[in-house]
Amino acid sequence: MRAVERHARVAAYERARPEILEHVPRTAKRVLDLGCATGMTGAALKQRQPAEVVGVELEPEYAREAATRLDHVLTADAETAKPDGRFDALIAADILEHLRDPWRALRRYTALLEPGATVVVSLPNVGHWSTYAHLARGSWPRRPEGIFDATHLRWFTLRDASELLTQAGLRPHTVVRRGWVYTRGSRLDALAPPLLRVPGLRTLFTFQHVIAANL
Repeated sequence: MRAVERHARVAAYERARPEILEHVPRTAKRVLDLGCATGMTGAALKQRQPAEVVGVELEPEYAREAATRLDHVLTADAETAKPDGRFDALIAADILEHLRDPWRALRRYTALLEPGATVVVSLPNVGHWSTYAHLARGSWPRRPEGIFDATHLRWFTLRDASELLTQAGLRPHTVVRRGWVYTRGSRLDALAPPLLRVPGLRTLFTFQHVIAANL
């Protein structure tokens, strides 16, 4: 992996996710983290509250590191993993778009949740303006992370993301739009917050939706 690609993956997947954690109830006692990467988000959760965190991670190197931070880690494909027991919160941050059948997978994991459990999902927004720009140039980019991550198998708008949750029996109640104007870390991103407040523009400048739902 080239140095620039490694840096991009570290920024995207190997850090704690406060924008996810803020939607996990502080009363959650047993949390399942799908695609837990190096376990940084789960570790931050455990530091915040007395919770057991079980991770599922496909990449062995990530899983080994996560196992030093979480209570238990399954090194497995999220579509076939079989975690034990029941959970009162589920985190699926930047993982469902990597699955062949995220609809079936989410239904399967919802069946492991206690009544009233919280689910927090983050999905890239394919309706970002850059998608149209690339298509107008006649190409579909392949990047190490982000909207055009080369390992994505599925793509979602906000409507698609909402339907993904509701077909699994979940009730979305909070949607947070995360904005990019150009690329991660660009100086232009200072313009994102006001653009996200304009109804006709906010979808075009949303690179990711974070959605919280209840069972």
